[in-house]
Amino acid sequence: MGALLDSVEAVKPLRRGDVVEGIIMRADPDGVLVNIGHKAEGLIPPGEMRTVDRHGEGPLKEGDEIVAYVVKGESAEGSAILSIDRAVGEQGWRSLQKALDSGGRVTGKILGFNRGGAIVEVEAVQAFVPISQLVTVSRENFRELRAPGDVGGSNGESAPADSPPADPPKPAESPDVGRELELKVLEVNRGRNRAILSERQAVQAQRDERKARIIQELAEGEVRKGKVTGISSFGAFVDLGGADGLIHISELSWSPVASPDEVVKIGQEVEVFVLRVDAENRKIALSLKRLHQEPWETINERYEIGDLVKATVTKLTDFGAFARLEGSVEGLIHISELSPRVINHPRDVVGEGDELTVKILRIEPERRRLGLSLKQADDEAAEAEA
Repeated sequence: MGALLDSVEAVKPLRRGDVVEGIIMRADPDGVLVNIGHKAEGLIPPGEMRTVDRHGEGPLKEGDEIVAYVVKGESAEGSAILSIDRAVGEQGWRSLQKALDSGGRVTGKILGFNRGGAIVEVEAVQAFVPISQLVTVSRENFRELRAPGDVGGSNGESAPADSPPADPPKPAESPDVGRELELKVLEVNRGRNRAILSERQAVQAQRDERKARIIQELAEGEVRKGKVTGISSFGAFVDLGGADGLIHISELSWSPVASPDEVVKIGQEVEVFVLRVDAENRKIALSLKRLHQEPWETINERYEIGDLVKATVTKLTDFGAFARLEGSVEGLIHISELSPRVINHPRDVVGEGDELTVKILRIEPERRRLGLSLKQADDEAAEAEA
């Protein structure tokens, strides 16, 4: 018998702050009596189980299993005092800490607003989302709460940007109150009852997840639909449904492009060709021009040797002048083909931007070359007039 008693682990005494499980033995207007596996039962006063009605779980009854927070440990005077409400809060704090440690997201419901941000409830814990960390919440919610020149506390000093102001949340007649937000946990301090959350980081995390998924799905050479979200000097950004790709300015058109906004506009829906997918660096290279045949590939369908065509001078060199027929199709007018007379430099005859009628002498699609002549075109024009 002595050995058997020694083998039984002693029941640890209950301490304030413990969270215990139990089975309801009796429930009446005076409270709930709970069997928690100790010498004495635990008692839950009516004021410590308000969350039961709030969460719509119905009245507690004999045989129900519950989780409770120890408000006061058992003593010679009587049973331990327990709280369902505080157990819910403790579980909430533990969930927040777990989300902070794992980098996971939580869902919070907006209760109201104060001067610094939004007050939200996350698993029965009131937490704070600073204005700087809100994305989808209208700034109109804060205008009425800020007095002119109100930038800090009563001593005129600025409060930290991510600290919840001392004033309690004020009820706001706003459609945002009651909304649920996806949030990331930035800070948890149980001792100070402080939890700081961020919608901005949650939204960014969702975008990153979508981008990673889309990058895995994309295949080089396929065609996708997207929307132009940004334009810079070097190209245009296109949202493919959660992942942005770049159309470099050189991939916007087979024709020379001075600025991307000559070809696309922000908000425009476009079809794009997937050039490259860099999964490691999470970059996507797109093209518009690859959806169309390069003009050189079909040049023989449009031009023949001996044709007289319109061309625009694009560049002058010591040995001749380059002239564009269309898009990326340019040819060289050698200095000997500019004029029947001897000249020192092409500028003696033509200038950049001049529109000319030239004769096609050679077509070399594989080398992207055309041989052109101004003087032979002029000779044929003169003979035609004669």
